[in-house]
Amino acid sequence: MKVINLKLKRHNKILEIINEKDIETQEELAEELKMAGFDVTQATVSRDIKILKLIKMQGASGNYRYVASSKESKDINDKLSSILSNAAISVENVDKFVVVKTLTGSAMAVAEAIDTLFDTEVAGTIAGDNTIFILVRSLDKAEELVDKVRKMIL
Repeated sequence: MKVINLKLKRHNKILEIINEKDIETQEELAEELKMAGFDVTQATVSRDIKILKLIKMQGASGNYRYVASSKESKDINDKLSSILSNAAISVENVDKFVVVKTLTGSAMAVAEAIDTLFDTEVAGTIAGDNTIFILVRSLDKAEELVDKVRKMIL
């Protein structure tokens, strides 16, 4: 139990460090952890980076730094939301199916956005050129999905 607690504290400290400082290397991160009282090796830091799914991104200064990948996921979701709101024209449900009409040539991109943004509600999508058929798991979920998509496209 103590090992898990220490690991959790170390992970929280890593996230705190990378949010406050531009950390370019595992060695820099290990040094910061040591200054914070954690006895770590480069191998431990490497494992922690994988567990935390940290990625290196280029900062404003041009240097690379570690960041939490959830920001990248948020950026992707923002882009997918933009695709959906800009390319979808209408949405309706027919029983457990939801039908989305899009701008010509946009259905596949909108379907990808729907698959990603609403993955728990959607069983699957089929996209043509300007129409998407979405199978939802229940009539209630279909109505909920229509409401959510309608709010995004209005």
